[in-house]
Amino acid sequence: MNKVMSLHDAVAKYVENGDTLAIGGFTTNRKPYATVSEILRQGQKDFIVYAGPGGGEVDMLIGEGRVAAYINCYTANSGYTNVSRRFRAAIEQGKLTYEDYSQDVLMLMLHASSLGLPFLPVRLMQGSGLMKFWGISEEKRKTMPKIENLKCAEIENPMVPGQKVVAVPVPKIDTAIIHVQQASPDGTCIIMGDEFHDIDIAIAARKTIVTCEEIVSDEFIRRDPTKTRIFGECVQAVVKAPYGAWPAQCYDYYDDDDAGLKEYDKASKYQDAEDAVKQLEKAAAKAAKALEKAPEDEKLKLAAENAQKAFELAKSGEKIPETFKDFLEKWVYSCEDQSALLDKLGGSRLMRLKNEPHLGYSTTH
Repeated sequence: MNKVMSLHDAVAKYVENGDTLAIGGFTTNRKPYATVSEILRQGQKDFIVYAGPGGGEVDMLIGEGRVAAYINCYTANSGYTNVSRRFRAAIEQGKLTYEDYSQDVLMLMLHASSLGLPFLPVRLMQGSGLMKFWGISEEKRKTMPKIENLKCAEIENPMVPGQKVVAVPVPKIDTAIIHVQQASPDGTCIIMGDEFHDIDIAIAARKTIVTCEEIVSDEFIRRDPTKTRIFGECVQAVVKAPYGAWPAQCYDYYDDDDAGLKEYDKASKYQDAEDAVKQLEKAAAKAAKALEKAPEDEKLKLAAENAQKAFELAKSGEKIPETFKDFLEKWVYSCEDQSALLDKLGGSRLMRLKNEPHLGYSTTH
Protein backbone atom coordinates (compact mmCIF):
# COMPACT_ATOMS: atom_id res chain seq x y z
CA MET A 1 0.00 0.00 0.00
CA ASN A 2 1.42 3.37 -1.00
CA LYS A 3 1.23 5.81 1.94
CA VAL A 4 3.25 8.63 0.40
CA MET A 5 1.62 12.06 0.62
CA SER A 6 2.53 15.71 1.05
CA LEU A 7 3.35 17.02 4.49
CA HIS A 8 0.41 19.40 4.29
CA ASP A 9 -2.01 16.56 3.60
CA ALA A 10 -0.52 14.27 6.24
CA VAL A 11 -0.84 16.88 8.98
CA ALA A 12 -4.31 17.95 7.83
CA LYS A 13 -5.53 14.36 7.87
CA TYR A 14 -3.83 12.88 10.92
CA VAL A 15 -3.17 15.70 13.41
CA GLU A 16 -6.28 16.85 15.25
CA ASN A 17 -6.99 19.41 17.95
CA GLY A 18 -6.67 17.87 21.40
CA ASP A 19 -4.53 14.93 20.26
CA THR A 20 -2.15 13.22 22.65
CA LEU A 21 0.95 13.86 20.59
CA ALA A 22 4.20 11.91 20.91
CA ILE A 23 7.32 13.41 19.32
CA GLY A 24 10.33 11.36 18.27
CA GLY A 25 14.03 12.14 18.46
CA PHE A 26 16.18 13.42 21.31
CA THR A 27 16.85 17.14 22.05
CA THR A 28 18.85 18.02 18.88
CA ASN A 29 18.82 14.58 17.26
CA ARG A 30 16.39 13.60 14.48
CA LYS A 31 13.68 15.93 15.71
CA PRO A 32 10.66 16.22 13.34
CA TYR A 33 10.89 19.99 12.89
CA ALA A 34 9.31 19.93 9.43
CA THR A 35 6.14 18.34 10.79
CA VAL A 36 6.02 20.66 13.79
CA SER A 37 6.38 23.65 11.46
CA GLU A 38 3.47 22.40 9.34
CA ILE A 39 1.35 21.95 12.48
CA LEU A 40 2.13 25.54 13.44
CA ARG A 41 1.16 26.75 9.96
CA GLN A 42 -2.14 24.84 9.98
CA GLY A 43 -3.12 25.85 13.49
CA GLN A 44 -3.90 22.60 15.32
CA LYS A 45 -3.77 23.08 19.10
CA ASP A 46 -4.62 21.86 22.62
CA PHE A 47 -2.18 18.96 22.49
CA ILE A 48 -1.14 16.74 25.35
CA VAL A 49 2.52 16.23 24.48
CA TYR A 50 4.98 13.46 25.28
CA ALA A 51 8.37 14.28 23.80
CA GLY A 52 10.84 12.10 25.67
CA PRO A 53 13.79 14.48 26.00
CA GLY A 54 12.34 17.40 24.06
CA GLY A 55 14.07 20.21 22.21
CA GLY A 56 13.28 23.32 20.22
CA GLU A 57 10.43 21.63 18.36
CA VAL A 58 8.27 21.29 21.48
CA ASP A 59 9.51 24.68 22.71
CA MET A 60 8.02 26.19 19.55
CA LEU A 61 4.65 24.51 20.17
CA ILE A 62 4.65 25.73 23.78
CA GLY A 63 5.68 29.26 22.81
CA GLU A 64 2.80 29.43 20.33
CA GLY A 65 0.30 28.25 22.95
CA ARG A 66 -0.52 24.97 21.22
CA VAL A 67 0.14 22.70 24.23
CA ALA A 68 -2.61 22.04 26.79
CA ALA A 69 -0.43 19.74 28.91
CA TYR A 70 3.17 18.57 28.71
CA ILE A 71 4.48 15.33 30.24
CA ASN A 72 8.26 15.30 30.08
CA CYS A 73 11.62 14.70 31.71
CA TYR A 74 13.95 17.22 30.05
CA THR A 75 13.58 19.96 27.45
CA ALA A 76 16.57 21.72 25.91
CA ASN A 77 18.60 22.20 22.77
CA SER A 78 21.56 20.42 24.32
CA GLY A 79 24.76 22.42 24.03
CA TYR A 80 22.83 25.61 23.29
CA THR A 81 20.27 26.03 26.06
CA ASN A 82 20.27 24.33 29.46
CA VAL A 83 16.48 24.64 29.55
CA SER A 84 14.41 25.64 26.52
CA ARG A 85 13.41 29.26 26.98
CA ARG A 86 9.72 29.35 25.97
CA PHE A 87 9.15 26.19 28.00
CA ARG A 88 10.82 27.78 31.02
CA ALA A 89 8.93 31.05 30.62
CA ALA A 90 5.60 29.20 30.40
CA ILE A 91 6.40 27.30 33.61
CA GLU A 92 7.53 30.42 35.47
CA GLN A 93 4.45 32.37 34.37
CA GLY A 94 2.09 29.53 35.31
CA LYS A 95 0.84 29.20 31.73
CA LEU A 96 1.73 25.53 31.14
CA THR A 97 0.17 22.45 32.67
CA TYR A 98 3.21 20.25 33.21
CA GLU A 99 4.15 16.92 34.74
CA ASP A 100 7.70 15.79 35.41
CA TYR A 101 9.05 12.24 35.45
CA SER A 102 12.60 10.95 35.50
CA GLN A 103 13.93 10.20 32.03
CA ASP A 104 14.19 6.46 32.63
CA VAL A 105 10.61 6.24 33.87
CA LEU A 106 9.22 8.32 31.02
CA MET A 107 10.97 6.20 28.40
CA LEU A 108 9.65 3.04 30.07
CA MET A 109 6.15 4.54 30.06
CA LEU A 110 6.35 5.00 26.30
CA HIS A 111 7.63 1.43 25.93
CA ALA A 112 4.76 0.16 28.08
CA SER A 113 2.39 2.02 25.77
CA SER A 114 3.77 0.05 22.83
CA LEU A 115 3.07 -3.16 24.76
CA GLY A 116 -0.50 -2.15 25.58
CA LEU A 117 0.01 -2.40 29.34
CA PRO A 118 -2.66 -0.87 31.63
CA PHE A 119 -0.02 0.61 33.97
CA LEU A 120 3.70 0.19 34.62
CA PRO A 121 5.33 -0.95 37.89
CA VAL A 122 8.85 0.41 38.45
CA ARG A 123 11.28 0.77 41.34
CA LEU A 124 12.59 4.06 40.03
CA MET A 125 11.75 7.49 41.53
CA GLN A 126 11.19 5.91 44.96
CA GLY A 127 12.40 8.22 47.70
CA SER A 128 12.67 11.19 45.36
CA GLY A 129 10.74 14.44 45.11
CA LEU A 130 9.29 13.24 41.82
CA MET A 131 6.85 11.11 43.81
CA LYS A 132 6.06 13.78 46.36
CA PHE A 133 5.60 16.76 44.08
CA TRP A 134 2.98 16.67 41.33
CA GLY A 135 2.84 19.22 38.54
CA ILE A 136 -0.79 18.31 37.80
CA SER A 137 -2.91 17.88 40.92
CA GLU A 138 -5.28 14.96 41.38
CA GLU A 139 -8.18 17.41 41.27
CA LYS A 140 -7.08 18.95 37.98
CA ARG A 141 -6.41 15.54 36.48
CA LYS A 142 -10.06 14.63 36.95
CA THR A 143 -11.00 17.52 34.64
CA MET A 144 -8.66 16.32 31.86
CA PRO A 145 -10.09 13.18 30.18
CA LYS A 146 -6.81 12.23 28.45
CA ILE A 147 -4.69 12.57 31.59
CA GLU A 148 -4.67 9.70 34.11
CA ASN A 149 -6.10 10.39 37.58
CA LEU A 150 -2.77 9.75 39.34
CA LYS A 151 0.81 10.69 38.53
CA CYS A 152 2.01 7.63 40.42
CA ALA A 153 1.09 5.39 43.33
CA GLU A 154 3.12 3.12 45.60
CA ILE A 155 1.65 -0.38 45.61
CA GLU A 156 2.45 -3.81 46.99
CA ASN A 157 4.42 -6.10 44.69
CA PRO A 158 2.15 -9.17 44.37
CA MET A 159 5.15 -11.34 43.53
CA VAL A 160 7.28 -10.32 46.52
CA PRO A 161 5.26 -9.80 49.71
CA GLY A 162 6.30 -6.72 51.64
CA GLN A 163 8.06 -5.09 48.68
CA LYS A 164 6.76 -1.76 47.43
CA VAL A 165 6.85 -0.68 43.77
CA VAL A 166 5.75 2.48 42.02
CA ALA A 167 2.85 2.25 39.57
CA VAL A 168 2.94 4.89 36.84
CA PRO A 169 0.40 5.52 34.05
CA VAL A 170 0.78 4.40 30.46
CA PRO A 171 0.13 7.04 27.77
CA LYS A 172 -2.64 6.51 25.24
CA ILE A 173 -1.08 8.14 22.19
CA ASP A 174 -3.22 9.50 19.38
CA THR A 175 -0.53 10.67 16.97
CA ALA A 176 3.22 10.09 16.72
CA ILE A 177 5.47 12.27 14.57
CA ILE A 178 8.88 10.87 13.69
CA HIS A 179 11.73 11.75 11.36
CA VAL A 180 13.89 8.96 9.89
CA GLN A 181 16.62 8.59 7.31
CA GLN A 182 14.84 6.24 4.90
CA ALA A 183 11.30 4.96 4.43
CA SER A 184 9.59 2.89 1.76
CA PRO A 185 6.15 3.78 0.33
CA ASP A 186 4.47 1.20 2.55
CA GLY A 187 5.83 2.91 5.70
CA THR A 188 8.67 0.57 6.61
CA CYS A 189 11.48 2.68 8.07
CA ILE A 190 15.23 2.49 8.41
CA ILE A 191 16.61 4.40 11.40
CA MET A 192 20.36 4.89 11.43
CA GLY A 193 22.03 5.48 14.77
CA ASP A 194 20.16 5.62 18.06
CA GLU A 195 16.45 4.80 17.84
CA PHE A 196 15.55 6.65 21.06
CA HIS A 197 11.82 6.02 21.80
CA ASP A 198 10.68 6.30 18.18
CA ILE A 199 9.84 2.64 17.64
CA ASP A 200 7.75 2.56 20.80
CA ILE A 201 5.63 5.58 19.90
CA ALA A 202 5.16 4.37 16.32
CA ILE A 203 3.73 1.10 17.64
CA ALA A 204 1.69 2.74 20.40
CA ALA A 205 0.05 5.54 18.41
CA ARG A 206 -3.26 5.28 16.60
CA LYS A 207 -1.75 7.43 13.82
CA THR A 208 1.91 7.81 12.87
CA ILE A 209 3.37 10.36 10.47
CA VAL A 210 6.90 9.64 9.27
CA THR A 211 9.00 12.21 7.47
CA CYS A 212 12.17 10.95 5.85
CA GLU A 213 15.30 12.14 4.10
CA GLU A 214 14.76 9.63 1.30
CA ILE A 215 11.94 7.47 0.04
CA VAL A 216 13.37 4.15 -1.09
CA SER A 217 11.61 1.31 -2.87
CA ASP A 218 9.91 -1.55 -1.05
CA GLU A 219 12.42 -3.82 -2.80
CA PHE A 220 15.34 -1.83 -1.38
CA ILE A 221 13.89 -2.08 2.13
CA ARG A 222 13.61 -5.87 1.81
CA ARG A 223 17.28 -6.32 0.89
CA ASP A 224 18.45 -6.16 4.50
CA PRO A 225 15.72 -6.72 7.10
CA THR A 226 18.25 -6.13 9.92
CA LYS A 227 18.21 -2.40 9.10
CA THR A 228 14.46 -1.87 9.31
CA ARG A 229 13.20 -0.48 12.62
CA ILE A 230 9.57 0.57 12.13
CA PHE A 231 7.06 -1.88 10.65
CA GLY A 232 4.99 -0.42 7.83
CA GLU A 233 1.69 -1.38 9.44
CA CYS A 234 2.41 1.14 12.22
CA VAL A 235 2.59 4.06 9.78
CA GLN A 236 -0.28 6.02 8.19
CA ALA A 237 1.67 8.64 6.24
CA VAL A 238 5.11 8.74 4.60
CA VAL A 239 6.45 12.17 3.63
CA LYS A 240 9.67 12.96 1.82
CA ALA A 241 11.17 15.90 3.71
CA PRO A 242 14.89 16.44 3.09
CA TYR A 243 16.47 18.20 6.05
CA GLY A 244 13.25 17.52 7.91
CA ALA A 245 15.11 17.63 11.23
CA TRP A 246 16.69 21.06 10.59
CA PRO A 247 18.12 22.80 12.61
CA ALA A 248 18.74 19.56 14.50
CA GLN A 249 20.98 16.81 13.15
CA CYS A 250 20.09 13.62 11.33
CA TYR A 251 22.68 10.91 11.89
CA ASP A 252 24.74 9.93 8.83
CA TYR A 253 23.11 12.69 6.75
CA TYR A 254 23.80 16.11 8.27
CA ASP A 255 24.95 17.81 11.44
CA ASP A 256 23.35 20.39 13.71
CA ASP A 257 23.05 23.81 12.14
CA ASP A 258 25.14 25.68 14.69
CA ALA A 259 24.02 29.08 13.39
CA GLY A 260 20.35 28.06 13.37
CA LEU A 261 20.38 26.71 16.92
CA LYS A 262 22.27 29.74 18.22
CA GLU A 263 19.82 32.03 16.47
CA TYR A 264 16.89 30.24 18.11
CA ASP A 265 18.61 30.34 21.50
CA LYS A 266 18.98 34.13 21.32
CA ALA A 267 15.60 34.84 19.74
CA SER A 268 13.63 32.63 22.12
CA LYS A 269 14.76 34.74 25.10
CA TYR A 270 11.97 37.14 24.15
CA GLN A 271 8.41 36.13 23.25
CA ASP A 272 7.83 39.28 21.19
CA ALA A 273 8.90 42.92 20.94
CA GLU A 274 6.94 43.96 24.04
CA ASP A 275 8.53 41.17 26.08
CA ALA A 276 11.99 42.18 24.78
CA VAL A 277 11.54 45.75 26.05
CA LYS A 278 10.38 44.51 29.48
CA GLN A 279 13.26 42.08 29.85
CA LEU A 280 15.86 44.60 28.69
CA GLU A 281 14.49 47.11 31.20
CA LYS A 282 14.90 44.54 33.98
CA ALA A 283 18.43 43.73 32.79
CA ALA A 284 19.36 47.43 32.83
CA ALA A 285 17.99 47.84 36.36
CA LYS A 286 19.89 44.75 37.52
CA ALA A 287 23.14 46.00 35.99
CA ALA A 288 22.69 49.42 37.59
CA LYS A 289 22.09 47.82 40.98
CA ALA A 290 25.25 45.75 40.65
CA LEU A 291 27.22 48.88 39.81
CA GLU A 292 25.91 50.64 42.93
CA LYS A 293 27.64 48.02 45.08
CA ALA A 294 30.98 48.51 43.33
CA PRO A 295 31.00 51.93 41.59
CA GLU A 296 34.73 51.76 40.84
CA ASP A 297 34.46 48.51 38.89
CA GLU A 298 35.04 49.40 35.23
CA LYS A 299 33.57 46.12 33.93
CA LEU A 300 30.34 46.66 35.87
CA LYS A 301 30.22 50.27 34.69
CA LEU A 302 30.54 49.25 31.05
CA ALA A 303 27.95 46.49 31.51
CA ALA A 304 25.48 48.94 33.04
CA GLU A 305 26.00 51.43 30.22
CA ASN A 306 25.49 48.76 27.55
CA ALA A 307 22.39 47.37 29.28
CA GLN A 308 20.85 50.83 29.58
CA LYS A 309 21.61 51.61 25.94
CA ALA A 310 20.08 48.31 24.76
CA PHE A 311 16.93 49.08 26.76
CA GLU A 312 16.63 52.62 25.40
CA LEU A 313 17.11 51.48 21.80
CA ALA A 314 14.47 48.78 22.21
CA LYS A 315 12.02 51.13 23.96
CA SER A 316 12.29 53.68 21.17
CA GLY A 317 11.85 50.94 18.58
CA GLU A 318 15.17 51.82 16.97
CA LYS A 319 16.77 48.44 17.68
CA ILE A 320 14.72 45.54 19.00
CA PRO A 321 16.53 42.18 19.21
CA GLU A 322 15.17 39.25 17.25
CA THR A 323 12.37 37.55 19.16
CA PHE A 324 10.71 34.16 19.22
CA LYS A 325 7.88 35.53 17.08
CA ASP A 326 10.41 36.92 14.60
CA PHE A 327 12.17 33.57 14.36
CA LEU A 328 8.92 31.73 13.61
CA GLU A 329 7.87 34.28 11.05
CA LYS A 330 11.24 33.98 9.32
CA TRP A 331 11.63 30.20 9.33
CA VAL A 332 8.06 28.84 9.65
CA TYR A 333 5.16 31.09 8.70
CA SER A 334 6.80 32.85 5.74
CA CYS A 335 7.73 29.46 4.25
CA GLU A 336 4.86 27.77 2.46
CA ASP A 337 6.39 24.33 2.94
CA GLN A 338 9.67 22.48 3.51
CA SER A 339 10.87 23.22 -0.03
CA ALA A 340 10.45 26.95 0.58
CA LEU A 341 12.43 26.63 3.80
CA LEU A 342 15.30 24.90 1.99
CA ASP A 343 15.29 27.59 -0.69
CA LYS A 344 15.57 30.25 2.00
CA LEU A 345 18.40 28.42 3.76
CA GLY A 346 20.27 28.06 0.48
CA GLY A 347 22.30 25.25 -1.00
CA SER A 348 25.66 26.44 0.30
CA ARG A 349 24.47 26.48 3.92
CA LEU A 350 22.84 23.08 3.60
CA MET A 351 25.92 21.54 2.01
CA ARG A 352 28.07 22.72 4.92
CA LEU A 353 25.90 20.61 7.22
CA LYS A 354 26.46 17.36 5.28
CA ASN A 355 28.26 14.63 7.19
CA GLU A 356 31.72 13.65 6.03
CA PRO A 357 31.63 9.85 5.54
CA HIS A 358 35.06 9.18 7.01
CA LEU A 359 34.17 11.09 10.20
CA GLY A 360 30.40 10.70 10.58
CA TYR A 361 29.91 14.40 11.18
CA SER A 362 30.46 17.76 9.49
CA THR A 363 33.56 19.87 10.07
CA THR A 364 32.00 22.94 8.44
CA HIS A 365 28.64 23.29 10.18
